[in-house]
Amino acid sequence: MNKIIVTTTINYPTKATLLFCQKRDWKFIIVGDIKTPHKEYQNLEKKFPHVTYLSPQRQENMYPKLSKLIGWRTVERRNVGFIYAYNLKAEIIATVDDDNIPYSTWGKDIYVGKTVSVNCYESKNGIFDPLSVTKTNYLWHRGYPIELLGTKNNIKLIGKIRRKVLVQADLWNGDPDIDAMARLIYKPIVTYSEITKPYCSNVISPFNSQNTFLSREIFPYYAVLPYIGRMEDIWGAYILQKYFPESVIYCKPTVYQDRNKQDLIKNLEDEIIGYRNTLTFLSHLDRYEKFLPIATKKFYEEYRNSFNK
Repeated sequence: MNKIIVTTTINYPTKATLLFCQKRDWKFIIVGDIKTPHKEYQNLEKKFPHVTYLSPQRQENMYPKLSKLIGWRTVERRNVGFIYAYNLKAEIIATVDDDNIPYSTWGKDIYVGKTVSVNCYESKNGIFDPLSVTKTNYLWHRGYPIELLGTKNNIKLIGKIRRKVLVQADLWNGDPDIDAMARLIYKPIVTYSEITKPYCSNVISPFNSQNTFLSREIFPYYAVLPYIGRMEDIWGAYILQKYFPESVIYCKPTVYQDRNKQDLIKNLEDEIIGYRNTLTFLSHLDRYEKFLPIATKKFYEEYRNSFNK
């Protein structure tokens, strides 16, 4: 099976990056940015035949219009890696962050492309928070509508269902990339040892791009959307579920997030667009384009046109 990992980074190779390089049954695409120490990654590319480094120049040569629409100094450069992996005929694309240290179990239990029996939860407010089934259910996933926090844990296990898995969102131990307000209030370090089996919901739910396995089938509908702050991967996840409803499962942690240095107030500011708009966005998901900035819509059109070019 053709499996490809995609990440983007501005850092020197981290412990996580070096461990992903050791996953020799996966190809590994590292998407550079302006501040990335290019020589370090060019050296990794020479050392590991299954590693590809996409320098800024390579990206602009391959996708000049898309590159301009994305801009630089942004995690949305990851989209170039998605296109590149897709055009290499990837059947599964794993999107990871360079501060998520993979456990030895990472990539072992992959359900993407399979129809499996999983526990399914119903959320009575119509939007499922995957953290609501954990022992730290006072926390909430980034991009979950804050208006619904008071009822988010009002869930019911409705039993096992059969689901064709197109998205597998593995959880994360450590300092997770959850909602900025939750991180400011609780400063959590989590260990989700109680999550051992896959689970899902019969309603829409958020997932992020830090440790997630994606089927080839869902591209080009999934993207990390520029110009919408820290809703970039979350709104992309919601849009995907418009086209592929009931396709997502959540699984046990397979990484430890040793978080890169972050400005939590800046994170909070970048999530304001979600605090203000996500619930309305979800209520009108059939017309999601009206909630996207013009620059985001231009990107998304070009992105979808870039596959198999």
